[in-house]
Amino acid sequence: MFGQCLENVRRTIPLVHNITNYVTVNDVANMILACGGSPIMSDEPEDVKDITAICDGLNINIGTLNKRSIEGMFLAGARANELGHAVLLDPVGAGASALRTGTAMKLLENITFDAIRGNISEIKTLALGSGTTKGVDADAADVVREENLNVMVSFAKSFADKRKVIVAITGAIDLVADGETCYVIRNGRAEMSKITGTGCQLSGIMTAYLAANPDNKLEAAAAAVCLMGLAGETGFGYMQKGDGNATYCRRIIDAVYNLDADTLDKGANYEIR
Repeated sequence: MFGQCLENVRRTIPLVHNITNYVTVNDVANMILACGGSPIMSDEPEDVKDITAICDGLNINIGTLNKRSIEGMFLAGARANELGHAVLLDPVGAGASALRTGTAMKLLENITFDAIRGNISEIKTLALGSGTTKGVDADAADVVREENLNVMVSFAKSFADKRKVIVAITGAIDLVADGETCYVIRNGRAEMSKITGTGCQLSGIMTAYLAANPDNKLEAAAAAVCLMGLAGETGFGYMQKGDGNATYCRRIIDAVYNLDADTLDKGANYEIR
């Protein structure tokens, strides 16, 4: 099932416009290439409307905001909506500052998004209009666990239905939901949290998957999450003595590059609620 989404990405090679985090921009580009897409990075307001017009999807990541990039986000988002492109929001650190929270909320009000991908604290901030995070990480009190899973699934569906968007809440247990259906995904490894930018990379992959699977966006978003988690498992299996998080980052990208449809279908660990 997810394998078809993967094959569609590699067959169509979607071009993804990224207005993304300066900390992780290189890894995001390489990860989009690894999954079978093609990346382009631009946040200059005078450039973004032309750039996004030639693309298939737009990935907006608020991780390193400045006035120029914020203007670029709104211009690119409006143009992408006009053209019917896939658009994703990654609200990095929403809840950590007034600028981040306010920008994320204004983007939600002015741009139509196909998907929002973030940790649970970031998504709760969007749902409530305010919140707290641990820097750009989820607050420990918000983590999705087996004990609160039913509540979190209901929250994900409710927020998705309210915003008419696919919501991907990533963490130890990942949730990908629309207003009616939630994929509960248990792929990945805890060590992935020691790498800066795995979430940003996933947002790039997810945008490519949404663009390449326009008729099946919920499944495409869930496939992207399973792919990233499975790559984390596969990459960790190749770690050797003396390897650390820098090596692990490269191994995850390599694992995405080498994953095929059959491996994804067999390795995806999920249930539907």
